[in-house]
Amino acid sequence: EHRKRVFDVLNKPKTPTQLAKELDINLGYISNIIISLLDRKLIECLNPDEKRHRLYRRNSKGEKLFGEMKDLN
Repeated sequence: EHRKRVFDVLNKPKTPTQLAKELDINLGYISNIIISLLDRKLIECLNPDEKRHRLYRRNSKGEKLFGEMKDLN
């Protein structure tokens, strides 16, 4: 699932464009995934005042969930 792939690589700050290139996923779809993860409060925007080149990464809640997911594997 694309959402899981995006979530997996957001351990470091990345822009939507970087995510799209790294994961070979359409930028529009990346934007929808980011909105979904933000709504679930699993990631954060590090520079929300920027209109372009916003950076996103997992927040503490997201890191906790990521750790739990890794424990299941």
